[in-house]
Amino acid sequence: MASSIKLEIVSPDAKVYASDISMLIVRSTGGELGILPKHAPLITGILPHAMRIKKNGDESLIAVAGGFMEVTPEKITVLASAAEEPINIDINRAQAAYKRAKERIEAFHQKQPPMDEIDLIRAKAALGRAIARLTAAGSGYE
Repeated sequence: MASSIKLEIVSPDAKVYASDISMLIVRSTGGELGILPKHAPLITGILPHAMRIKKNGDESLIAVAGGFMEVTPEKITVLASAAEEPINIDINRAQAAYKRAKERIEAFHQKQPPMDEIDLIRAKAALGRAIARLTAAGSGYE
């Protein structure tokens, strides 16, 4: 069995990550997946979360805001709407986004002011992105 698989994470702005890894743990639209070398071909959507990358016995996190993933036996390609390594995450900004999203969700449930369902969907998406960024940065939100 091969000991590594290529991982490439790309956002609209840049290639965020590219390296040979031993395992990727990702939250897909179908549930959590562990991808190892020689994995069966797969295409899936991914949800906002902190992806776990295992390499050389170490684990690192990368925040993704959702997107798609293609897996072949030799390579994993993640096309993310946004992706950030922990070093590039502004924790104060992520905490403020988390707080705003929580307040918007609470306001929807209290109907103060009246909000549409789309507002709730947007607030939940913003909350998911903020949690992913804070988790990747090591702030313990997930």
